[in-house]
Formats: sequence, C-alpha cells, structure tokens
Amino acid sequence: MRASLIQIAVDEGESVESRRRRMASLVRGQAGTDLVVLPELWTTGAFAYEEFGSEAEPLEGPTYEAMAKAASDAGVWLHAGSIPERTPEGPLYNTSLVFSPSGDLAAAYRKIHRFGFDKGEAVLMGAGAELVTVRLPETVLGVATCYDLRFPELFRGLVDLGAEVFVLPAGWPERRRAHWTLLAQARAVENQAFVLACGTAGTHAGVPQAGHSIVVDPWGEVLAEAGPDEEILTVDFDPTKVTTTRNQFPALKDRMLGLQPPRRQPDR
Repeated sequence: MRASLIQIAVDEGESVESRRRRMASLVRGQAGTDLVVLPELWTTGAFAYEEFGSEAEPLEGPTYEAMAKAASDAGVWLHAGSIPERTPEGPLYNTSLVFSPSGDLAAAYRKIHRFGFDKGEAVLMGAGAELVTVRLPETVLGVATCYDLRFPELFRGLVDLGAEVFVLPAGWPERRRAHWTLLAQARAVENQAFVLACGTAGTHAGVPQAGHSIVVDPWGEVLAEAGPDEEILTVDFDPTKVTTTRNQFPALKDRMLGLQPPRRQPDR
C-alpha cells in the first residue's frame, strides 16, 4: 500500500482560495497512490484562531467540493485534513473529511480533544463525541487529529473498532517537535498499528510549525520522516504487518479492562 502525506506550508500571504486550489492540484498529482493525507486546518492555519470564525464553512462547503473532486480525479482515498466547520446550530468544529476514490464522503470526524486549555481552539470550537474508523480494501483506518495524539485511550478505542492504521493530521508547533515524534512512536508501539501523521510547514499566526510528518510501523520503527519545509512524503508499507505483529507479540490480549480504584481503607 502506498501513502503520500502532503506537508504544505500555510503562508499568511496566500489566500485560502489560492491554497485550496494549490492543494487540489497536489492531490491530483498523487494519482497511483492508494491513500493521500493532508494536515489539520490547512485552509486557515491551526493557530490562526482569529480566522476560524470568518473562514468556517459548512461540511459540504468549498473545501469539501474541491477535495471530493481532487480525490475522484486522482482515484485515491483522501484524508483531506480538517476544516473549521460551521454547523446550522451555530457551534464550530475542527472536522476531518475522508473521501473515497470516487469522491464520495466516506467519513467525517470532529476532533475530540481541543487544544488551548482556556483559550483558542478549546473555547472557540465544540468537542466531538464519536470515534471514527474507515474501512479500505487493504485495512481499517482510525481517525484522530493533532492534540488527540496525547490521549492514548482514544487510540485504544479505535483499536477496539478494528483500526490498524492511525491517520493523524496536525498543526504541531516546532517547539514541541520532540513530543510529536515520541508520541507517534508510542501510539504505534502500544497499539501495534501504523501511524501516518501529517503536519504543516511554515508559520501560523506567528507560531513556527514542526513539519516532520512521519510514518511509523507497528514495532515503532520510523519508515519515513519529512523535513521542516513543504514536502510530499511518500512511503510504501504492508498493512498485513499489523496482524503479523499482533500474532507474534500478542500484548493486546493481556489488557486488563474494567480496573477499579482501590477501596478506601477504614480509619483505625
């Protein structure tokens, strides 16, 4: 199976519409690839909080239309990164879109863990509430986004739904790049799954981005890693290695579920 991660730079001097056209062209250039992955919030920039409201779009808005056509033109499965989604009810969401090679929407995932603590995304966007997987002919994708990477229980839940390949778009800051690599490898090892993590290059609202999109195998080996600048990272991998790894080292069978906190000892 061949995957291409498109690590695009988000330049504040480039309009959203121009970047949308440029990204569609890059996706079309990946014809012959099985799966193409784009970064988080590449239309606006993950840290351009002030742009979320003005650039938010409905689920089936201009980015949806452009990416659906690009997926169909290239004949690829496309994880189109994420967009700031505006819903009829009012809340914004950080929403990922996954398209089939025919251009049909295969899945949408609203980011569950929002970054920012008491500001930014954490207060401007609603939290998703559903785990999402997508069945491809070769494997099952588990969908997560950026800050989700820090929450291992989400990935365990995806494994329980059959996920073998985690696809994670991100807008990860350069100052925490060491965490990006470490956590991507940890999620791969503990779940015995592939991790395809696609970040952005450039600077969002003054925040330098880490780049360094990465593909990790079920043993934690880095199969490919991008540099800090714009790059298309393409890698061939064998999805059946997940089953082989889980059979050779069946650690997931030893999970202890439903553990309870210790009972409080009576006062003496």
